[in-house]
Amino acid sequence: MSDRSPIPCLRCGTCCMADMIADADAEDLARWKREGRDDILRACRDALWVGDHVLSVTTGMSIHDCPFLDFRAGTFACTIYETRPRVCHDFEPGSSAICPQFGKRPPD
Repeated sequence: MSDRSPIPCLRCGTCCMADMIADADAEDLARWKREGRDDILRACRDALWVGDHVLSVTTGMSIHDCPFLDFRAGTFACTIYETRPRVCHDFEPGSSAICPQFGKRPPD
C-alpha cells in the first residue's frame, strides 16, 4: 500500500472479474486450510491457468468473475472479504488500468 491518500473504491466489481482468485499464493492457501475454508480451497483447485486465461477444471469453461463476488443493492461485495487473497487485499483502487478510477489519483 502507498502512503498517498486512497482513491475510494466504487464497488464496481471490475477488479474481481480479472482472474484474481486464481492468483492466490501459498500463504493464502495455508491460511484457508487453517481456517477450514474448504469452499475457497475448492474454488482454487478448480481454477487452472491456460495461457492468459483461467479455466474451470470441472467444466472446461472460462472463469472470469471471482466465485465470491456478490451483487446486492446496486454494488458488488466480497463474500470472503476478511480472508480474501493477498492480491485482492493489496489492490489499490486506481492503481491499474483495469480499474475505472485509474488515472484519477491527484498528483503527489
